[in-house]
Amino acid sequence: MSRSYNLYVPSSYPTNKRVPLIVRFHGLGGSGSSEVTSTGYKGIADQEGLILVAATGASGPSGNAWNVGPCCTSDKNVDDVAFAKAIVEEVKKVANIDTARVYATGFSMGGGMTHYLACHASDVFAAFAPEAFDLLKENVNQCNPGRAVPILAQRASNDSLVKYAGGQDCLTGTCINFLGAVATNDVWKQKNGCTNTTKTDGQCVINTQCTNGVETGLCTNTIGHAPASATIGWNFLKKFTLP
Repeated sequence: MSRSYNLYVPSSYPTNKRVPLIVRFHGLGGSGSSEVTSTGYKGIADQEGLILVAATGASGPSGNAWNVGPCCTSDKNVDDVAFAKAIVEEVKKVANIDTARVYATGFSMGGGMTHYLACHASDVFAAFAPEAFDLLKENVNQCNPGRAVPILAQRASNDSLVKYAGGQDCLTGTCINFLGAVATNDVWKQKNGCTNTTKTDGQCVINTQCTNGVETGLCTNTIGHAPASATIGWNFLKKFTLP
């Protein structure tokens, strides 16, 4: 299968030092080309001189999608974890990437892909910032990252598509069951060995005492089903490196 991604190199990219890499995943029906121009992370790349990649999902019943276990690509054999890792390897060949500072983020189903990578690719990605999607009940038992993973989810309490409280959804052709924003955060707190110590930062509540210094957080906004703040995501991601 031929797969593609869009690579954005800002004019501020310094050729004399290693820089972070952000891999961004689009929502259902999106594409890498549209995502790289519309995501707020493009401005972050300009500001920070880092590299941004926006990947394109494989075909699904409702458009380009990501294989996150029980859904959502037409071909269930699509290995999007391997695809994400292959992107990182390709970009390392053409850009001066700091391999300890590779990050995953995404909106809607791309947020689902970000959660999925937190479960299955903690050896490559240092931290994760999903938006507008939760863990799926079907995936929790198979989610066994090799280490504690820094993760900050941004969710809208008035999201009419991916309900904040969770529940079943069949819009993709395959019924899936969202845990809900709070329950998803609870799963990550458990997997990351977090204590009950938290800090509040604007709309975010972050557990600050987790295994190996990672943090686990949930930011609650009221923007509906829409891409969340890249600034909030990046300010969290950049604090972490691969151990």
